[in-house]
Amino acid sequence: MISTSETSVRRLRGLAAAAAIAALVTACTSSGEDSSVTATSSSPTSGVSLPVTPVTTTLLDPGAEPRSTVTSVRSGNQSVQLSTRSTVTQQIDDQAVQDFSTPELTLPLTATDMDSSSDTVNLRLGKATSADQRLTDALAPAEGSAAGLTMTDAGAITALTITPSDETQDAARAAIEQALNQAVYRSVSYPDAEIGVGAVWTVEQQVISGVTLNQVTTATLRSRDGDRLTIDLRIDQTPETTTLELPDNAGSLAIDSYTMTGTGTLEVDADKPLPLSGEVTVGGKQQYSDPEGSTVLRQDISDTVRWTAP
Repeated sequence: MISTSETSVRRLRGLAAAAAIAALVTACTSSGEDSSVTATSSSPTSGVSLPVTPVTTTLLDPGAEPRSTVTSVRSGNQSVQLSTRSTVTQQIDDQAVQDFSTPELTLPLTATDMDSSSDTVNLRLGKATSADQRLTDALAPAEGSAAGLTMTDAGAITALTITPSDETQDAARAAIEQALNQAVYRSVSYPDAEIGVGAVWTVEQQVISGVTLNQVTTATLRSRDGDRLTIDLRIDQTPETTTLELPDNAGSLAIDSYTMTGTGTLEVDADKPLPLSGEVTVGGKQQYSDPEGSTVLRQDISDTVRWTAP
């Protein structure tokens, strides 16, 4: 006969990977699956539309004179390079630590045919590479694939679409989707008010997966030269509930503790949809337990988004 404690341990072991996936998605990092998988399957091209939760922007300090509003005009073309990486480890009780980290992915992006009268930005994917050669090989057919952003005049992203080429493998599709989604939730929008150097505003947004996270990005305008701005960011995430719902109706875990914070700086141009340069890193520790409270799952997570000139 299996004791309640033994049943709990077995149950949590079986759900550990699912918990990692859920926790990572909510943190805007990659899933707990190995991004260097050797799978070579692909499926016919179909656009994937990923709605982005709305943002609420609040001006806390307008900053020094002179002040003026910032409007995202989006004209001409833009080329920039996006790099993302995630470090993830987890441990169940005193068992060996498991590593779900994903290798760095570098994705060249070109925004084309931008029209200030439209809220859609068309993106073309360049030759993506990874620290994992197998993933780099899988990414090769994705070169030239399309993506798109729907944006407001304040620079807030409201939707992300990805249309990979027919030959793009599933592992590459997942890696691209994770990288772009991660970048979306590390972006910043502008307040609907006149601001100057030293201005401070918050951007509130929910990140939803197995657990709903309330994300608050505090932005500080460090410098400004016309439409070119350097903005310091601080990001704080807190769970809305005390329970993590696992995928596939696999049950739930209690959120015993959760910290996820980060900082970074972005250099942006209001005439362009993507940051010109910059880096934002967010990380923290989480602890979950099974309903009986007899088994504990701990995670350390850190993710980085970096923008550079091509």
